[in-house]
Amino acid sequence: MNPATLDYNLSNALRASVARELRISTRQLSELFNPLLFFLVVVVFIPLGISSDPALLTKLAPGMIWVIALLATLLSLEGLFKGDFEDGSLEQMVISPLPLVWLVLIKVFSHWLVTGIPLTLLAPVLGLMLFLPTDAYWILMLSLFLGTASLSLVGSIGAALTVSLRRGGLVLSLIVMPLYVPILIFGADTVNSAAHGLSYAFSLAVLGVFLLFALLAAPFAAAGALKISVNT
Repeated sequence: MNPATLDYNLSNALRASVARELRISTRQLSELFNPLLFFLVVVVFIPLGISSDPALLTKLAPGMIWVIALLATLLSLEGLFKGDFEDGSLEQMVISPLPLVWLVLIKVFSHWLVTGIPLTLLAPVLGLMLFLPTDAYWILMLSLFLGTASLSLVGSIGAALTVSLRRGGLVLSLIVMPLYVPILIFGADTVNSAAHGLSYAFSLAVLGVFLLFALLAAPFAAAGALKISVNT
């Protein structure tokens, strides 16, 4: 086959895969809104359960928003490959002529679009509710933009390892939570520094480096884990 024709067919197949994953994601409205609802409800209840003092909420806001965003992302991870495993699509993905790494990346990209991006866009509203300084809003969104992408990529490894387990949510959490700690630390530090008028460049750069590393390594690790899960 002509290399140009092969590249064209591969490009079309990848575009079709992206469109398919986005259609599946938007059809499952409960999986789309559950993380957002969790994110919103927890932030609403923080002033009720802790304190309504604006000064205290301002101190808590960066860390609390990041912790809630992490947990909201984790809430939706178990279903990343589960549906494909249950209906047999995952086996077809493994034996497909398309590179499994690319298919995994498409799955992760779709997951991030329907979870990470909405969380990022909703964050300034929640920052307002927690009295976060307005100067820190765009830094909050930028840090979540980078961080939620890393959360989805790293989480895909745990989702791939536990996809064949009947109830793998707890095991998934145990696998990915230690890997999430650096993202949480530097994400919260970025917003906290911006809120107090300090330099946030280093923490933001670390988030960017972590995303680059996750982008290069996580799809390969998840693809290998999927092959193991399908063959066991």
